Amino acid sequence: MRRRSFYAKLICVMFAVVPGVAHSQQGKTLVIDGHPGQAPVIETGGRSCVEIQSLASLTNGSLSFNGNQITLSMHGAPASQPQNQGFSKEFLNAAIEAMSEIREWRSALQSAVRYGFPTNPDWVNQYRGAATSSVRQASVAASTESDQNAAQLVSNELSFMQQLSDKMVSARKSLSYIAPDALDNDPLEKKLLNCAHSLAAMAASNQFHDDGSCH
Repeated sequence: MRRRSFYAKLICVMFAVVPGVAHSQQGKTLVIDGHPGQAPVIETGGRSCVEIQSLASLTNGSLSFNGNQITLSMHGAPASQPQNQGFSKEFLNAAIEAMSEIREWRSALQSAVRYGFPTNPDWVNQYRGAATSSVRQASVAASTESDQNAAQLVSNELSFMQQLSDKMVSARKSLSYIAPDALDNDPLEKKLLNCAHSLAAMAASNQFHDDGSCH
């Protein structure tokens, strides 16, 4: 009984000095933020106390004894399995804007090829600048692991668009004939579309999933 009384007094004092500790008078239980479970509260001498062994179990801690000294070591909350955080709102909005700019560039290039409009570096730079800036903003907004992984795929999509645009500009510059439907069966065009569809599916599910379309 003397040892039990000593334990109770020790924990009565610890209520005032251990951060993150909360107790319930009505439910007569003690809970600690970040730790599962609870410990019974003992009312003694007008004070609310908890046995030190119960507190050690609650905090995933351990007790050690050295003469009249008792040491309670609290090791923190049990490790939990990491969860898929999904995409942050800031990144998702920025990524959608970046994909919109790339899509606008692609639509302009399609029209130029289909109707024989002139394509030159000055014309392309307007679309490339807007798309590059938006992709950069998406990368900056990436905060979760899913954000960062998806940001790399958005950058890959920009690279595909740049390659396709350079290809058409180069052909026009060399006075090579470009058929109106030249983009329909172009491998870069297909890669561009497949990557865009994959990214759109990720955005809709709010989960990162790399199916290889953007590589």
